[in-house]
Amino acid sequence: MYASDVEIFADIAVDKYRLCKNDPKRYFMRAVVAGFFLVVAIVLAYVTAALFYSTNPQMGKLLSAILFPIAIVLIVFIGGDLFTGNNMTMALGVFAKKCTWKQAIVIWVVSYVGNFVGCFIFIFIFAKSGASIPMLAEYLSHIIMSKLELTPMQLVLRGMLCNFMVCLAVLAGAKMKSESGKLVVMFCVIAAFVIAGFEHCIANMGIFSLAYLILDQVPPIAMVAKSMFFVTIGNILGGVVLLAWPLYAMAIKDK
Repeated sequence: MYASDVEIFADIAVDKYRLCKNDPKRYFMRAVVAGFFLVVAIVLAYVTAALFYSTNPQMGKLLSAILFPIAIVLIVFIGGDLFTGNNMTMALGVFAKKCTWKQAIVIWVVSYVGNFVGCFIFIFIFAKSGASIPMLAEYLSHIIMSKLELTPMQLVLRGMLCNFMVCLAVLAGAKMKSESGKLVVMFCVIAAFVIAGFEHCIANMGIFSLAYLILDQVPPIAMVAKSMFFVTIGNILGGVVLLAWPLYAMAIKDK
């Protein structure tokens, strides 16, 4: 990691804030579209896992992990603004003294809300379509309860580990030159967090929304809010403290 790499991300952070300030509708739509892409991955991965749930759940989980990275691939190659990726990018902008923490928080809040809007719209359409909903219900009820039973510390730590890997995928998408190389790295690191059972707040927005729309027994809103809060904190710490700060601290001057 060279100082010029940090400067590149710092400039991206500046551009994000400038777009959000000068053209908030366009920036918000970028966050909404990223939410759409997350749900594409949720539908692909969770329907596949549900197909194998009663016969071979281990295979279902493996295939789910392999398929879920399509979300970050779509965001990196087509465009969109993801809250979790912004945790690293905006922090690098702050560490490089090109942004303020206030500007970083503005981007985090706007992208977080936009991601939720995108997730909910796409999930709502999917749920009302009725496609694959019956087989998803049993699988989803199991997944939801396993998420809600985690302690706050587990949620934070799993959120940290998750976003460390998500931001690594974003970093690979920006630094690597070949498209095939980007795909390999992104698929490997995103699959790692899925198969390990780490927690991603934006993906959970879509999963919890789907649960409320298709399950007969919906999870208590207080438990969902607690889960979302601690996972979000963990995701921020993973992007800022676990990755962005070490990247900035280890960067060396260009030759």
